[in-house]
Amino acid sequence: MQKDIHPTFYKEAKVTCACGAEFSIGSTAKEIKIEVCSQCHPFFTGQEKVMDTAGRVEKFKTRQSKAKTTKTKTVKPKAKKDQTV
Repeated sequence: MQKDIHPTFYKEAKVTCACGAEFSIGSTAKEIKIEVCSQCHPFFTGQEKVMDTAGRVEKFKTRQSKAKTTKTKTVKPKAKKDQTV
């Protein structure tokens, strides 16, 4: 290995989550700040939060009801002209 080209490795790097949890890991950064950790992530806590802010099902149902209520234009077939040869 070449000397003086590798970053400093910290065996006790401090990780701080937005929820307030702190733990240490090995890393090249001395301090790491994260937004979600295993103590507050819904997958690990079992408190899954479904975020359907757009209301996709409701939007679909309203579009379907609007489509049923609007009048569709009926096109009458044109009469064919009698072609004699």
